[in-house]
Amino acid sequence: MRVSTISNGSRKQRTNEPEGPGDGMLDRVVKIKRCAAVVKGGRRFSFAAMVVVGDGKGRVGCGYGKANEVPPSVQKAQKQASRSMISVPLVEGSIPHQVWGRYGAAKVLLIPAGAGTGIIAGEAVRSVCEATGIHDILTKSYGTNNPVTLVKATIDALSKLRTVEQVAALRGLSVEELNA
Repeated sequence: MRVSTISNGSRKQRTNEPEGPGDGMLDRVVKIKRCAAVVKGGRRFSFAAMVVVGDGKGRVGCGYGKANEVPPSVQKAQKQASRSMISVPLVEGSIPHQVWGRYGAAKVLLIPAGAGTGIIAGEAVRSVCEATGIHDILTKSYGTNNPVTLVKATIDALSKLRTVEQVAALRGLSVEELNA
């Protein structure tokens, strides 16, 4: 996220603009957690951030960063997310088929939807779908409601997606033979 100054120079405003010139990445801070370690003098606080980064055209990644302050933890998470990006096949703004994803106690069901449906999802799953470039999808999450594990379960589900052409190539068939 870029912090840009308004024309009078006194106020700052957060925007979801790309960080660098022309990189075109969208980033969403999903969750910031405050952790406390009890030490001799009291409590020492640290912060953990979960960030989702995507290009809006079928590439997405998630990252988890920890530091003593919030901005460094977000920067670490962004760096990890940009390194762990996966490619997701998109079909007319949705996904090619229904898929389950799992991470720990979180299970996520992703169902393709028709044009105009929108993203029917909770906050954590929605951020992953928006960063990927999915416009129409139905989702349901089971198990835990922890945003960190929901994001990882959603990434797991998206990594399992295949197009008809990819499945046909894996089986050594043509698309027509596969559909027959």
